[in-house]
Amino acid sequence: MDIVSYSISKEHDKIYQKWFSFADSVLLTVLLRISPFIMIDGDGRLSGTDAIKFFAMSNLPRGDLKQVWAIADSRREGYLGFKEFVIAMKLVSLAQEGNEITQFALADADLEEVHPPVMEGLDTFLSTNKPPIMEIDPEQNVNSQPQTPKVQWFGTKSAKKIPLSSVTSIIDGLKRLYIQKLKPLEVAYQFSEFGSSLLTSSDFDAKPMVMLLGQYSTGKTTFIKHLLKCSYPGAHIGPEPTTDRFVVVMLGSDERTIPGNTIAVQADMPFTGLTTFGNAFLSKFECSQMPHSLLEHITFVDTPGVLSGEKQRTQRSYDFTGVTSWFAAKSDLILLLFDPHKLDISDEFKRVIGSLRGHDDKIRVVLNKADQIDTQQLMRVYGALTWSLGKVLNTPEVMRVYIGSFNDKPVNNIAVGPVGKELFEREQNDLLSDLKDIPKKACDRKINEFVKRARAAKIHAYIISHLRSQMPSMLGKAKAQQRLINNLENEFAKTMRRYFLAELI
Repeated sequence: MDIVSYSISKEHDKIYQKWFSFADSVLLTVLLRISPFIMIDGDGRLSGTDAIKFFAMSNLPRGDLKQVWAIADSRREGYLGFKEFVIAMKLVSLAQEGNEITQFALADADLEEVHPPVMEGLDTFLSTNKPPIMEIDPEQNVNSQPQTPKVQWFGTKSAKKIPLSSVTSIIDGLKRLYIQKLKPLEVAYQFSEFGSSLLTSSDFDAKPMVMLLGQYSTGKTTFIKHLLKCSYPGAHIGPEPTTDRFVVVMLGSDERTIPGNTIAVQADMPFTGLTTFGNAFLSKFECSQMPHSLLEHITFVDTPGVLSGEKQRTQRSYDFTGVTSWFAAKSDLILLLFDPHKLDISDEFKRVIGSLRGHDDKIRVVLNKADQIDTQQLMRVYGALTWSLGKVLNTPEVMRVYIGSFNDKPVNNIAVGPVGKELFEREQNDLLSDLKDIPKKACDRKINEFVKRARAAKIHAYIISHLRSQMPSMLGKAKAQQRLINNLENEFAKTMRRYFLAELI
């Protein structure tokens, strides 16, 4: 996966640091009919409002500047950090030289040799230490009436620093909505006892996560190694069941492994909810950290191989299905890996796939090591796999199966032939395209998961509220409780009628 480079020389780094600080502390003078209001930002994040006037100094058309912002803010966070700002400036410089503004322009250009763009009037502002003024038409900001609530929202006439949780990014907005609106509801009706645990700031700030599931020796660890172009700390690869624990592969300043008990209590990590599975699981949980450009955008979860037979399931000392369900809720993509020689879906694997229900849009099926068989066998294996998945997933739609051999070895041309090699390359490119889109869709995914959680919490609150209203205040609680339990389906139907009625009103 190609990651955009933002490497720059020391000389250019100084220039961009100065420009970024300047653009981030732009004074916005809103010319209101009553009185002017000055807002100072300087929060270390360049929002769209901050960037409008600064980017306009390049004299590029508005359409080109929109394209620059879209490529630089590839994760759709609503703001640019310093690294993204540098990428934006390099795009502006390429555009001024007559190049088309695309992602491929960045990949093709020698970015270290791209000089800073020409920003008209910027040197004058920097020398006088006076930022540009953005004038906003009062007709677009306030009503015609002198006394308007919109003016009061800005606060007093004195300059104030805007809090990070207010306007900087969509993620910060979701945090504020959760803390102010949703979390009190979840606490009041004990949503965490029935659904997922309460969210923390690290859950919102976490990088997109990709989980790999499959039987042993289907190539899960090799798949991660293939994407990283190197092995991660603590990785073991072999024909026997080698990965005996859940391993989170994420970005770190140096190469090291962190035990599960340690990582689960770190407030800045989104794994505190795993403590509910006990020490038996945490002893089988590990975090592998390493510096890598891909891990700046994606975190991988390597899982133990799913073994066949009831005996193997009972020997696990923790709730394997529960853990995979927990990670599935946090993941942005779930890869189910199969081997041409391991198409059987065991009882445990069936339970694991069943625990993924509700996350169908995240699931991708991969038939790995497909170059180990010839074309005729591949046709039969593909048909057998789709037939098996149809019974387990219980859906009339045919699940898309990606075919390939995700390792560092060349494709076995003797077995698959030239047609098979071309097929593998196309399939691999399709799957890698899905992986590349994960950072871009991460913000949309967080919003989608937040909406799902809000609806689930709201329905939960209606149900608990209804059940509480049916309980007597003093005597006969045990009998009333048993009556409600025996008639729970009808009580649920009553609650849903009240819920939908409230929604209509």
